[in-house]
Amino acid sequence: MRRVTAAALLLVAAGCSTVPAEPASGPSAESTAASDKIAWGACTDIKRPDGEPPARQDASVRCGKLAVPLDYAKPDGGKLDLALIKLPATGQNKLGSVVFNFGGPGASGVDTLDQAAKALTALRARYDLISFDPRGVERSSGVRCGDGAQMDTFVALDTLPPDDETDRQVAAANKRFAALCQQNSGKVLPYVGTVNAARDMDRIRDAVGDPKLNYVGMSYGTQLGGVYATLFPKNVGRMVLDAPLDPTVTFEQRTLAQTRGFQKAYESFLRACVKETCAIGKDQATANTNVENLLNQLTAQPLKVGNRQLTQGLASTGVAAALYSELTWPFLEEALGAALKGDGEALLYLADSYTGRSPDGSYSTQMTSFPAITCVDTAERPDEATLRRTEEAALKISPLFGSEGSGGLCRVWPAKGSDEARHVNATGSAPIVVVGGKGDPATPYEWAPKLTAQLKTATLVTYEGEGHGAYLSGSKCVQGLVDAYLLDGKVPGKGASCPAA
Repeated sequence: MRRVTAAALLLVAAGCSTVPAEPASGPSAESTAASDKIAWGACTDIKRPDGEPPARQDASVRCGKLAVPLDYAKPDGGKLDLALIKLPATGQNKLGSVVFNFGGPGASGVDTLDQAAKALTALRARYDLISFDPRGVERSSGVRCGDGAQMDTFVALDTLPPDDETDRQVAAANKRFAALCQQNSGKVLPYVGTVNAARDMDRIRDAVGDPKLNYVGMSYGTQLGGVYATLFPKNVGRMVLDAPLDPTVTFEQRTLAQTRGFQKAYESFLRACVKETCAIGKDQATANTNVENLLNQLTAQPLKVGNRQLTQGLASTGVAAALYSELTWPFLEEALGAALKGDGEALLYLADSYTGRSPDGSYSTQMTSFPAITCVDTAERPDEATLRRTEEAALKISPLFGSEGSGGLCRVWPAKGSDEARHVNATGSAPIVVVGGKGDPATPYEWAPKLTAQLKTATLVTYEGEGHGAYLSGSKCVQGLVDAYLLDGKVPGKGASCPAA
């Protein structure tokens, strides 16, 4: 799931046990890294294919590249350049580096780290903050699946009404999309999976000179962290996994769990909206009916927005995008209220923020890296009967968010998948902290205790609030617990929990 960051405050930890205050030193015999050093320099040196460098709010930010094997089975063969970004530590008594992955799969760490910097002030006082575009993402041989016009067509596809004609259109679009991915990025498609990305992280750890990997993974980043801890348990330093995935779930289980999560978040949004004057209805039932009617109308008559159109597919994407964080609920209310009056600009803006579309019509690799990594990370290729059963069950949970999930696209994906990334066990690692949110729509809370149990060395922190991810949600309690672990080695006590922010 794509990770949406939000500004957050910090402080206060309680109920913690202690591990050594400094990360353990000395090289691990388990490491297979043979890394070059990273030549840190100006961020203008790692521009996106469209020519844009990463946003820089801080003049001290540095960027660089690290060559890693395209195929780890042939380490002396072809190479792939990983793009990295570093926010140097601001204080004394450095503890090393913390590597971040902000989710997806497909989110650009190079673009996101600088945006999250204000919420990480305490951490940056002691650590260099580092992130990267994983292989297959953006500047690191990002997967491309067509030009802007072709991407516009794909992301605007309607998913309503749920009938045979819609299913045929979706299936045909998936085949066209997969063929374009093979045509444009076929060389890297077999190698973009999470297992290889975890090996890349060990190269990064070695290249920056850290004996242990200190790591914060959010959403998909929790799976990446779990796989790293499975491959390199002795190289794990202080690891935090926020908004966790359960890597063992099937496409069907994932789709149904996420449908329930988004429907729950949507209902929470409606309840919050109608507590005061609500732009989409006087009560929850009326507001819901108005939204459903809007989406049904858009299938027949999209709203014109400049030289573009707000389709039902894009409108649904816009709604889902705003449900990732409670902070965006007021904007969602305004966007839906405007769309009900015939103005779809704000809802289209929300959809574009999710799909990675720029005003000039170009796209980031968010929507293309996601299926590339997802489909390579599993050998599962659901048949037509499974897809229809999944869709039918999902629609019963939520007429708004019910779908066949990503199984339909993986079914026709041109690269083979492997189940290696679906099995994690960090036995022998340092303590890992897992943070799960009760109101998380994208990674439902039920996955948090499951991942905690699978890792064997993890402790669970429960956040009672809304939104996808807790560490950057604005919860002082969660950030206090996490920072106390990363800075002082204090592991949260068993059963640790934090109230809604």
